[in-house]
Amino acid sequence: MTTQTKIEWTEATWNPVTGCAKISPGCKHCYAERMAHRLCAMGQPNYAAGFDVAIHQHMLEAPLKIKRPTSIFVNSMSDMFHEKVPQDFISSVFGVMRSTPRHRFQVLTKRAGRLAKMAGRLPWPENVWMGVSVENADYTRRIDQLRNTGAKVKFLSLEPLLGPMPKLDLSNIDWVIVGGESGPGARPMKSEWALDIRDQCLDAGVAFFFKQWGGWNKKKAGRTLDGRTWDQTPLS
Repeated sequence: MTTQTKIEWTEATWNPVTGCAKISPGCKHCYAERMAHRLCAMGQPNYAAGFDVAIHQHMLEAPLKIKRPTSIFVNSMSDMFHEKVPQDFISSVFGVMRSTPRHRFQVLTKRAGRLAKMAGRLPWPENVWMGVSVENADYTRRIDQLRNTGAKVKFLSLEPLLGPMPKLDLSNIDWVIVGGESGPGARPMKSEWALDIRDQCLDAGVAFFFKQWGGWNKKKAGRTLDGRTWDQTPLS
């Protein structure tokens, strides 16, 4: 378990599952895939399979060992609702999250269809925030599938933002994160796309978080939008 992370909207990462597979354009330059192959080459045992999906039973109890209340991004190196992750294991992860109410768990998936199918069989404690990744307007159906879950806090990760998203339906959505793509081959994000989403969030009363402009040099590109940083969360 990583107790520190550079991801701006969380504090720690927990990966009881590693590995994934590309399913939509946002996956093209997956940072997790690059990192997994690097960790495999370094001999990190959890990444012996590279970026193939792997279940790590020994990681399940990691959050229990952290005493300080912490925001934890679940499966930053995978997708918990990947079809190769057994339903029983997903239920076990939710059981651990329910048993540690001091932490806030942030779960993010692109596989909103499987999420929707399983949602009625999962516990939804208040400390589990459920989100979907949506990279362009072709995948906004994921938002409807998220909306029908029992999660108290529902959020969107519009990252990497690859196109405009006019007229988003933000009903029953609590938080929107926007970010451009970073790393090798990063695709550009237009400022008008981000500003329009920001305005939609303000109009709907939804917390807005601008993560980054992206590009090869993330630090140089910065994360200010319209002259300021946007670090809103559902609790602010």
